[in-house]
Amino acid sequence: MSRTIVLDHAQNASSDISNGTIMKIAFFDIEDWEVEHIKKNIKGHELKFFKESISKNNISLIKNYDAIASFIYAKLDKKILDRLPKLKLIATMSTGYDHIDLKECNKRKIMVCNVPYYGENTVAEHTFALILALSRKIYPSIQRTKMGLFDVNGLRGFDLKDKTIGLIGTGHISFHVARIAKGFEMKIIGYDIFKNKDMIKLGLKYVSLNELLKKSDIISLHLPLNKSTFHIINSKNIKTLKNNSIIINTARGGLIETSALGKSLASGKLLGAGLDVLEEEGCIKHEDELLRKKFRKPCNIKTLLENHVLMKLDNVIITPHNAFNSQEALQRIIDVTIENIKAFHNGKTFNAVKQ
Repeated sequence: MSRTIVLDHAQNASSDISNGTIMKIAFFDIEDWEVEHIKKNIKGHELKFFKESISKNNISLIKNYDAIASFIYAKLDKKILDRLPKLKLIATMSTGYDHIDLKECNKRKIMVCNVPYYGENTVAEHTFALILALSRKIYPSIQRTKMGLFDVNGLRGFDLKDKTIGLIGTGHISFHVARIAKGFEMKIIGYDIFKNKDMIKLGLKYVSLNELLKKSDIISLHLPLNKSTFHIINSKNIKTLKNNSIIINTARGGLIETSALGKSLASGKLLGAGLDVLEEEGCIKHEDELLRKKFRKPCNIKTLLENHVLMKLDNVIITPHNAFNSQEALQRIIDVTIENIKAFHNGKTFNAVKQ
């Protein structure tokens, strides 16, 4: 049975969305705190909330609705759209939108909008959390003091000031990493097939991939995973890395050839690695999934971590794909979704997906 919270038409005509007629809007995969936030920010419209995803079991309850906001678990294909004849807007609460049949939406003149960016600074901060944990040997320091030992022998770290950080991929997340690195007075170099003018203004110097590997004290990856980026760090080029450098990956596990990384760490060529992603994480399509409780059912991250060979190495820190996981990131997702709906109601295009 559908667990539904229904709100009647708001009685107060003065609303945050004041232009045009009252809309019927349904929200799916919603948590309790999000319901309260949406109610405060979308007034004057008929709202309906579902804790579960849209399905054949609940779709009859919204057959005359104008807009739906859903997550990636809802497969919005022709069969679903056929049962929503009045639908005009799909606001996906995610960056990815491959769960939506864009061709069908285009035929039906249904606008689709997404949340293109919500965690750039969040991931950048986690990136530096891993860097600092390695550079200052935070984890072994904590372990030692918990044992009641306060001997600093073997815990000497290194400064980030004047070190060179090499950013592989220079998009939105990388931009925030560069800003933080600048605050630490680091030298910044980068590699990408597309050059980012904002990065250049920050002081980043673009170099070839081989030059970046040779010169970087710290290498941080910020690329999507595709055919051209798969194993961009591999058994051949990992040999060119600067001695005693560290590598950070908060992007996709498949960017690094695991066996090559393990050998380089075990041999001492690499000083350490900070990984928020692992190559086995094939079940993860979008980080948005990790911010939802439902994700725990189809994929057991803990098992992936426990079985991973890198877990056995003392100079490796692994976190469970947690870089995107902050309260502020979740807040931004729902806030951008609200803004997308407001813009549509006011006849504007905001974060529309190309169809």
